[in-house]
Amino acid sequence: MELLTKREERIMDIFWAMKKGFVNDIIDQLPDPKPPYTTISSIVRILEEKGFVTHKAYGKIYEYTPAVSKLAYKKFALKSFITNYFDGSLENVVSFMVEEKELSEDELNDISKFIQDLKTRKK
Repeated sequence: MELLTKREERIMDIFWAMKKGFVNDIIDQLPDPKPPYTTISSIVRILEEKGFVTHKAYGKIYEYTPAVSKLAYKKFALKSFITNYFDGSLENVVSFMVEEKELSEDELNDISKFIQDLKTRKK
């Protein structure tokens, strides 16, 4: 799997919401001014080459279906982000977040409780 561009991700968001659809269905979901059919068709073909969608042919018209779930992609994208920006360390992520934002006592308690719950589950 690879990371999607913003445009590809926008198209996938529409596919994930619709479950399946044709290029014209995607265009209908986009705000005005509508991009040309050929632009969206090209993006969908790239998504298929990347393994994110599959198609079923009805003559010369293709109906596309997501081949990767939104949850699977979100997990992959988050892991990639953590790897690229935080050396793959969740500790570095939490440390960064705590240093960049003043946390209230309640927020710190919530984080502490969350960590305790994780420790309990791992036993």
